[in-house]
Amino acid sequence: MRKKNSQIYFKTEEEVEAIRESCLIVSKALALVASLIKPGVTGEELDKKAEELIRDHKAVPGFKGYGDFPATLCISINEGVVHGIPSKKEFKDGDVVSVDCGSYLNEFYGDAAYTFALGEVPQETMELLSVTKTSLYKGIENAVHGKRIGDIGFAIQSYCEKEHSYGVVRDLVGHGIGKNLHEAPEVPNYGRRGQGFLMKEGLVIAIEPMINMGVRNVVLANDGWTIITKDKLPSAHYEHTVVVRKNKAEILSNHDFLEKEIKNNSEINEILLKN
Repeated sequence: MRKKNSQIYFKTEEEVEAIRESCLIVSKALALVASLIKPGVTGEELDKKAEELIRDHKAVPGFKGYGDFPATLCISINEGVVHGIPSKKEFKDGDVVSVDCGSYLNEFYGDAAYTFALGEVPQETMELLSVTKTSLYKGIENAVHGKRIGDIGFAIQSYCEKEHSYGVVRDLVGHGIGKNLHEAPEVPNYGRRGQGFLMKEGLVIAIEPMINMGVRNVVLANDGWTIITKDKLPSAHYEHTVVVRKNKAEILSNHDFLEKEIKNNSEINEILLKN
């Protein structure tokens, strides 16, 4: 799905607001997913509803047709890391489901992702989700003016890999975002403190830790799109679009909407909301 764009663009405040508006639509689409997802529902059903919501807001799906991807949502189940194609297969009790969504409005993209736990999910898998979600915010804490891209990756890697012995995916990374869905710089979930591109105020990036319960290695599934863990153990994925500021990164996407829906959806495990 990734298209290369090596130019780094710092955004004006007007452009940041345009990206925020697109991210708001993504956040509403993910909230709709949170209200509907449960065992027995299919990815195709969620995809259709999300596309309707995005188009009702006068936007277009950011992923559909991008690199020939066939859907509005990337839905990756259990060992699926990212880029899963929504299907007619029904979700089951115990599944963990990563849902990644993008939208395009007024020439700017928005992007965010969340991993949902359906019903009785093993405690060790819930721990993976919790650590991955926490690592997202540890990365965001380092997205400030004067720091370097490596500081973000170091924060995520040290927490997930060194403290919890999970596999930090190397083959896939976060990215700049704006008029293009994938812009420079790349934002790896691993790295060295003080290394990499020097961040300045106005840089907008998507930070998205992809963390595996087992080995970090991934492979491409037979559908030609879905990235899965090599050892078939579960993976988790959370993502926010943020703008670099002088003292504290500003999150442009919003998981509050979907987490309110999780509280109302008895089929989703709520343990993560206590973090």
